[in-house]
Amino acid sequence: MLTSAPTTDVNQSVLIDIDALRVGMFIQLDVSWMNHPFPRSRFKISSQEQIRVLRDLGLKSVRHFPGRSATLAEAPSETPGRSADAPRVVSGGEPVSVPVAPPNQPGGDLRAIFRATQQRCSKSYQEAIAVYAAVCAGVQTSPHAMCAQAQALTHACVTQLLEQGPCAVHLLPDAPGQPGAGHAVNVMALALLLGRALGMGAEELCNLGLSALLHDLGKVALPMHIGEPGAALNPSDMQRYQQHVGLSVELGQRMGLPSDVLIAIAQHHEMADGSGFPLHLVREDLSRCGQILALVNRYDRLCNPLHGESAMTPHEALARLFSVRRECFDAEVLGAFIRMMGVYPPGSLVQLVDGRYGLVVVVDASHSLRPCVMLYDTAVPASEAPLVALAQGDGPGILRSLKPGQLPRGALDYLLPQPRIQYFFERAISAPDTGGGA
Repeated sequence: MLTSAPTTDVNQSVLIDIDALRVGMFIQLDVSWMNHPFPRSRFKISSQEQIRVLRDLGLKSVRHFPGRSATLAEAPSETPGRSADAPRVVSGGEPVSVPVAPPNQPGGDLRAIFRATQQRCSKSYQEAIAVYAAVCAGVQTSPHAMCAQAQALTHACVTQLLEQGPCAVHLLPDAPGQPGAGHAVNVMALALLLGRALGMGAEELCNLGLSALLHDLGKVALPMHIGEPGAALNPSDMQRYQQHVGLSVELGQRMGLPSDVLIAIAQHHEMADGSGFPLHLVREDLSRCGQILALVNRYDRLCNPLHGESAMTPHEALARLFSVRRECFDAEVLGAFIRMMGVYPPGSLVQLVDGRYGLVVVVDASHSLRPCVMLYDTAVPASEAPLVALAQGDGPGILRSLKPGQLPRGALDYLLPQPRIQYFFERAISAPDTGGGA
């Protein structure tokens, strides 16, 4: 049975050795939440697996709250009416029990909803890719016509974003196409979501989306091996690579882009601490659109790198931005981006509390700690993989994030066979049906 700790002060804490941890203890990790794999830094330990993960972090001690803890005096018996397979779930750090619905019950509708949403997302994504490819092909001969195409696309995306109500970030299956086009559309989609989270209006969002879509347009004037380098560049070629910023601005001027759009494009590699290029601007010199563009551009390049760098998982990329590169970005913009993407952004490989492997496929900003996860299940093909919507209490919580090398090869090929991470936004799966109004 469970026995409550004798102390009556629930806020009193003591440091205890990591080897003294027991299931039922309420603890606090005195490290940044981006430096550990748990949804929160304060939580009650619900399994021996969590204790093992805590030890693997290399911590010597943790803060223990005796007044909020309970220790397992003896193994709990099976609760009447509860399946022996029903997991103990961590929800917001507290262990709770949830029923496990049979796979043929109404909860199975989630996959049908997910499929329909993914199809809409993929269609929007491919349409955006086609527009960007057309702009790249025609910008040098018909700049004003290409400007009209790009503006029409971004206006449609902003209208969709504002009319759909709460939106979520969706991971999309890899599709053939130009890597540069995929990067441009990724940056546009995430920048628009971030701009909306920061309270931007329609006109400002249109300018932000346009600058995000066209930020690398100047690469059309560079050889492919320099514009989209697959290996590290020598100093001379790196200098040519960095010229793409100025070339993008020049093409934008020929297209007749608004000045705010040109400024953001010029700043998409600038960093708040002055470490960016080409002008080494600092925080006070950067526009809000430029700050957003620099952050989202860097995030996508960590996930989909150039110059022969190794790709990071989205969770790793977000952790890098927060823990190592945070001085490079505006604090308000970075904070909003982390809240929007959650601890486990789409594309993150995770292990659930019950031990199963999964891939985060949808993150809704209003439930960013409880994403939608596709599970590895050898009994069904990947196209029929089961889904759990953690925001709806559908299944166990996330225990930790994983690097690709931590998964069995079969699980990795099943969950994440694609070499690139691609995103777009759609109405949140958990959003109430309000008739489509904003």
